[in-house]
Amino acid sequence: MLEVQDLVAGYGAMPVLRGVSLNVGAGEIVAVLGANGVGKTTLNRALSGLIRAERGSIRFEGEAIERLDAAGIVARGLIHVPEGRKIFPNMTVRENLELGAYRRARANRSRNLEQAFTTFPRLRERERQFAGTLSGGEQQMLAIGRGLMAEPKLLILDEPSLGLSPLLVEELFALIASIAAQGLAVMLVEQNVVQSLELAARAYVLANGTVALSGEASVLARDPELEKTYLGM
Repeated sequence: MLEVQDLVAGYGAMPVLRGVSLNVGAGEIVAVLGANGVGKTTLNRALSGLIRAERGSIRFEGEAIERLDAAGIVARGLIHVPEGRKIFPNMTVRENLELGAYRRARANRSRNLEQAFTTFPRLRERERQFAGTLSGGEQQMLAIGRGLMAEPKLLILDEPSLGLSPLLVEELFALIASIAAQGLAVMLVEQNVVQSLELAARAYVLANGTVALSGEASVLARDPELEKTYLGM
């Protein structure tokens, strides 16, 4: 579904990504792991058209998308839920969700809204509440629900557990698993190594803008090189 080959991208003269290659299959959960500053967010921004790839290729469902803008990539069904949630605090929960269908799946907005409320019952309870008054966990649910409104073929989740309590992280990962069980491909970009590897089928570990380790998640979880790569030891 998603094929990235030798991707180089960054800001200005110094690239952040220095030849990243990875792939995500249909219906698969793939984790992309790494500490702060290794290029995870830059990767997400390049895949979703927010920055332009300098070299390399990005193919989605067999089509080259590295020269498309963000709107064109969204229209094809690659949906990025950004780090920090980026909700609209002075709009209601319902209004935030409806905006998710602005570019794609507008005709199915009512049906998808009902599906989002079924997936996240707490959002239904707070439908008329301003998004800025939600808890951190509820805001993350809202951000994911807004992404689902666009009927994604691939959902990129950028640090969804950031800032959440351990209990809320467990709840959130269970929700991601239930969403993926419906056949949606998910690329989970996280610092949370243990739970990400429990959830994903495969994983890539980034270090210094390159893929340092990759393989089946269950195998990587037992690999002694993981701690060295991740912690720089």
